[in-house]
Amino acid sequence: MIVYRLSREKYKEDLSGRGAEIVGGRWNSIGTALLYTGENRALCTAEIAVHTPPGTTPQDYHLMTIEIPEDSIEVIKTDDLEENWRRFPHPLYTKFYGDNFVVRNENLTLEVPSAVISGEYNYLINPKHQLFKNVKILKTEPFEFDKRLFEK
Repeated sequence: MIVYRLSREKYKEDLSGRGAEIVGGRWNSIGTALLYTGENRALCTAEIAVHTPPGTTPQDYHLMTIEIPEDSIEVIKTDDLEENWRRFPHPLYTKFYGDNFVVRNENLTLEVPSAVISGEYNYLINPKHQLFKNVKILKTEPFEFDKRLFEK
């Protein structure tokens, strides 16, 4: 399965999940490493856009094309979540889903619905899982955001 990730140039080959471990995210608490990826380039772009201040076009990004094994994916469906799962700041219970996923260490990847685009999915990869050695970066390339997405 192919997934995508946008990251700054200095992290363009980093699959450690360290960034999410340091700051936490919707699906993990601080201290839990997870590698956030998206099912397509457009979703990755939207995910960066929601975290970027208006009027600022992100610079120095690279797009990673990543191959992950398809036989170790756990799925969280929107119907399994409380109605407020999309809110910001992130509800604690969504963080517990990801934290518990990592602690159980049963699957490599957690498929979660995107809070940004309905019907799209993010794939969270556990860098401590035994199958992580099968995760491969197929390509990294500079990525330029369209300025119209960020102009006021």
